Parts: sequence; structure tokens; C-alpha cells
Amino acid sequence: MVLNNILNKFVGAKYVTIVRTWIPNLMGWGTVGGVALVYVTDWRLILDYVPYIRGKFPKDD
Repeated sequence: MVLNNILNKFVGAKYVTIVRTWIPNLMGWGTVGGVALVYVTDWRLILDYVPYIRGKFPKDD
């Protein structure tokens, strides 16, 4: 509630409601962008930091 009052004070209620309607869309595109980043780059380099997947790919010596 306090954050809502602060946002209304600086940007206005109209823009706060517009941003709230865009949040699910931005989260969806952020997820798509993250998956695309893993796909385009070296996927093993990124997935080595995921604990569950790390053990599935032993290092090649």
C-alpha cells in the first residue's frame, strides 16, 4: 500500500495501472528471451550452473 502511494505521487495512478497490465506480458517476453539466450549461446556453459542438470553432463577429459 505504501509503495502504491509513492508510485502515485511520482508517476500518477494512470501510469501505475498501465504498468500493472503490462507486467504479465513483460514476464512472458522475458522468459522467451531467456530461453532464446540459452538456445543461441553455448547451452552447456549456462546449464552447468543449474544444480539438477549439472550432474547429467560429465566433463569431457
